[in-house]
Amino acid sequence: MRHILVVGGAGLIGAATALHLADLGHHVTIAGRRSPRSPLLAGFDFLPGSYLSPEWDGNCLGLFDTLVFAAGNDLRQMPAGADERAYFRAANSEGIPAFFNRARAAGIGTAVYVGSYYPLVLPPDRVEASGYLVSRRDADERVRALAAPGFRVCTLQSPFTVGHVAGVAAGQPERILSYCMRRLEPEGPRFAPPGGANFMSTRSFAAAVAGAIERGEAGRSYLMGDCNWSYVEYFNRFLKALGSAERAIAADVPNPAMPDISLYGGRCETIAYTPDPDTFDRLGALRGDAGRAIEELVLHHAGSLAGC
Repeated sequence: MRHILVVGGAGLIGAATALHLADLGHHVTIAGRRSPRSPLLAGFDFLPGSYLSPEWDGNCLGLFDTLVFAAGNDLRQMPAGADERAYFRAANSEGIPAFFNRARAAGIGTAVYVGSYYPLVLPPDRVEASGYLVSRRDADERVRALAAPGFRVCTLQSPFTVGHVAGVAAGQPERILSYCMRRLEPEGPRFAPPGGANFMSTRSFAAAVAGAIERGEAGRSYLMGDCNWSYVEYFNRFLKALGSAERAIAADVPNPAMPDISLYGGRCETIAYTPDPDTFDRLGALRGDAGRAIEELVLHHAGSLAGC
């Protein structure tokens, strides 16, 4: 049994990972700025605070042998009027590696960093144009550079993820569900951006994190993914799960459920790839699970669908 600290355990990926690791028999503590709201996580130990604060010192981190980091700052945390590059440089480019360095000094021997696939799949000039993406790239590279004998750290680069944990906001998938239910922008046909992306269930990603803890290679970056879908197909899977006969159409206009600010590749670009088969074999990620995750999310909301 490992003693695992999951930073960002109140978020969807972190919560799904914490639950999966606990099911495997590990002792899991959730850390973050706010306590989890999910009733499924009520029995977990909770460590309040921010990875940017010195309150998580060596004495605190030394209680654990394994770290899963599913946090980091994005545009939701950036204060109004802040300089984007300066903010993300301090919070991500510098703050995340500094936290991992404290974890290594405290004696944590195994660490998994949940990164973003965008810096790997977009052209370098597109990455450089975004202070946020630059910070995600920097954090990943600097965290993996800390790998050393006695500190095995690797990164799992996350694509679009979809899933459900009771009491945890699912983010964009819930907005798409609301849009397909016509609770968001009720008038007019349903439409989706013309592009596409790679999608993965949180259950599959959590399984990969568990595999990375046991078998991840030190200093390795793993590009995760599962299903290559157009955004039209993605939206239509929600409509089908709802039992709706309507089907979304492609439209190169701003979408209320998938705003341009969330599409670093652009609304018309398709990001499609097949992860290295060794990634699935080594980490134990689930194949073809994203569609089931959408059905589960819709089923969770079934009680509110009557009459829609």
